[in-house]
Amino acid sequence: MVLGPPRSRSKSKVGGDAEPEVFCADEQSDVEVDVVRWQRLAHQVLLAEGVRGGTELSVFFVDREVIADLNAEHMGVAGPTDVLAFPIDGGEVVETSAGPTGATRGPDRPPVDRGDLPLLLGDVVVCPSVASEQAPLHAGTLDDEIALLVVHGTLHVLGWDHHDESSTARMRARERELLEAHHWMSAAPSGFRQEHES
Repeated sequence: MVLGPPRSRSKSKVGGDAEPEVFCADEQSDVEVDVVRWQRLAHQVLLAEGVRGGTELSVFFVDREVIADLNAEHMGVAGPTDVLAFPIDGGEVVETSAGPTGATRGPDRPPVDRGDLPLLLGDVVVCPSVASEQAPLHAGTLDDEIALLVVHGTLHVLGWDHHDESSTARMRARERELLEAHHWMSAAPSGFRQEHES
């Protein structure tokens, strides 16, 4: 049995009745990327993790320079990495109907239905160039490496982490389950190692 991630947020990831959306962009030219395929995989991970409603996730494929800059700025680590995840804690909607004097800004409006607002889950940033270099010693193929990075980053956005042995084991097991169900559609290939630590 695989347990889900420790939840720091008590709110469910639901934003109205709409279907979760994944926006995917290829902003690099080093490695050919099938944007539609990886967009579909991220969407399947969201659904498998119970994400419903008008939620939004973005997946960006970037070059080494961009991911190195993000790595330095947000992680304090020099050099490029394979994947970064930026969760957005989109739980609260602040309603301000009146200022300190009681005066409103603009016309009267019906109260905001929080269930109708999209929930921004966050961004996953993948560097295909780094993935290409590490694939032979990591996931085996570039295809499997990018799949692992998309799944890994999406799980991070949803609150999964690997800060100790127990959480690392749970996250790796969940990654493998999701890859088997949505990437390989069966068992993992024999060369797949899955030793991701990012």
